[in-house]
Amino acid sequence: MENGGTGGRGAGAEAGAGPGAGSQAGPEPGPETASGGGSGVGGRLRWREAMLRALYGPEGFYRRGGPGTGAAAHFRTSVHASPLFAAAVAELVRRTAVALGRPAELDVVDVGAGRGELLTGVLAAYEGPGRLRAYAVEVGPPPEEPDGRITWLARPPEGVRGLLFANEWLDNVPVEVAETDGQGVPRYVEVAADGTERLGAEVRGADAEWLRRWWPLAGAPPGSRAEIGAPRDAAWSAALTTLTAGLALTADYAHTRAARPPYGTLTAFRDGQEVRPVPDGSCDVTAHVALDAVAAAAPERGGPALLMSQREALRGLGLDGSRPPLALARTDPAGYLRRLATAGQAAELLDPAGLGGFTWLAHHVGIAPVLP
Repeated sequence: MENGGTGGRGAGAEAGAGPGAGSQAGPEPGPETASGGGSGVGGRLRWREAMLRALYGPEGFYRRGGPGTGAAAHFRTSVHASPLFAAAVAELVRRTAVALGRPAELDVVDVGAGRGELLTGVLAAYEGPGRLRAYAVEVGPPPEEPDGRITWLARPPEGVRGLLFANEWLDNVPVEVAETDGQGVPRYVEVAADGTERLGAEVRGADAEWLRRWWPLAGAPPGSRAEIGAPRDAAWSAALTTLTAGLALTADYAHTRAARPPYGTLTAFRDGQEVRPVPDGSCDVTAHVALDAVAAAAPERGGPALLMSQREALRGLGLDGSRPPLALARTDPAGYLRRLATAGQAAELLDPAGLGGFTWLAHHVGIAPVLP
């Protein structure tokens, strides 16, 4: 989570998210721990199970409701940075509606909706054909006074025609963490409730194959780390199957095989500050997403998957961070200040070193491309 605590939102993010998988309806039993049992050796769990419990268990970070909860209380996403983000998504919805032949009704599904801020902003900004049917997918409780135009669900609806959007969701799908030992052998990292770690069993099977293909650790220096992204691949693939026609889009901070971080990205946020990742439910535990692996694992649904920076995508949707001409300050001082404030907000969303550096993964299903 970059840019002063920019982070993800929870939607019950376990492997196989989507209809029939149950993850967005609540946590399913997690992977086996190093001991083969629920408590792990010496009270330690592998990171995937620990993260699942800490985020989505009965007292998990994303299960709590009431004042001071929700994404905005702990970190700042693009949605919270500026209403311009919702306006850009509304433009994306309009383009999708046109590409679908201007239907009378159009679905807009926000996976990991938090308190519904994005959907509320899209509904306010939308100027296009058709009536929007808005769905917020979230395991946490809805706001105390929810927007009556939004339907709250624990998993995406079937047969979506329109836009399926997951903004900073996959970073909260629990994953295993691997680290090389003194001989360069990748091993699972086990963690206690207080955040202390130790190395466990050697990574084998499907996890080892995922590492070999997407984040090679064999022979890396001792202490090299990786997050094994297979559950995220499965989660997005399952969500994608709910889209009948339109656009599926996930946006997150990401990396690719050519530039994986050598020591991983696991971290946590609490009250707007980056903190040590402790799986006790007190903080948002997160890790960057290997979106190239997510794209490759997704089922073929029309054209090829598109990967682009948020900066590129938002500029293609009309966002402009240019300052207004100084001459306007003399002829219309109030207008100049308004446009200057808007330009500042746009610049933050477009900043390649911050929010603009996020990656968008898009799938067009049954429509011509609506993104660059």
